[in-house]
Amino acid sequence: MVDTHCHLDSCRAPVAEVVERARAAGLNRIATVGMNDASIERSLAAASDHDGVYVIAGRHPNEAGGWRPADIDAVAAAAADHSVRAIGETGLDYYRDTAPRDDQRRAFEAHIELATRLDLPLVIHTRDAIDDTLAMLRGTPTTVIMHCFSAPERLDECVEAGYMCSFAGNVTYPKATALADAARAVPDELLLVETDSPYLAPQEIRGKPNEPAHVVMTARHLAELREVSYETLEATIEANAMRVFGW
Repeated sequence: MVDTHCHLDSCRAPVAEVVERARAAGLNRIATVGMNDASIERSLAAASDHDGVYVIAGRHPNEAGGWRPADIDAVAAAAADHSVRAIGETGLDYYRDTAPRDDQRRAFEAHIELATRLDLPLVIHTRDAIDDTLAMLRGTPTTVIMHCFSAPERLDECVEAGYMCSFAGNVTYPKATALADAARAVPDELLLVETDSPYLAPQEIRGKPNEPAHVVMTARHLAELREVSYETLEATIEANAMRVFGW
């Protein structure tokens, strides 16, 4: 199994302990996300120190305040490292709205251009902004990953566009019925799973800190939703992640 999206530098426990527990749970690869320049450096260090750890590098939309065109240069420089397998997470967040929306849009456009130029996947964060997010993504030639998929009402549009749909622990919540329906309906070839740890712990440990090892809980729930064995779902996820991230 793999965790295609987590934040190792935000987990409470030391990275080495978190990675060790993930391996004990059966994970062979982890993608950790750098959300700003300092976070990218910590993510690159984690990948250097631990086999099987890879990096998604970008500027989170909540970190996009005051965006200048030159700000993308740090992301581009990081992407030269072999461990960086995707650009992001980028997108639009109108829920917290900690960064001006115009700055978020400029940052988003720069990330789309960079991912396209480098032929790397683009990892999307969208919250209360799905209309604008999908409008800005329309026609993007590189692979798009809808991190923590949260737009079941737009699933058909995402599938038609060929976007990867990555499900996190919130798909296990009893009231998340629309999200569960979407998880059942996503074609095999567009399915991914993640923790977004230390956030969004699955129902089994809800309220506690999340970490990559817990992706197994979400994956087992997805297997039940899709009425396949865990082994079948695991093989699907691993094949998709290998194709998308090239690891």
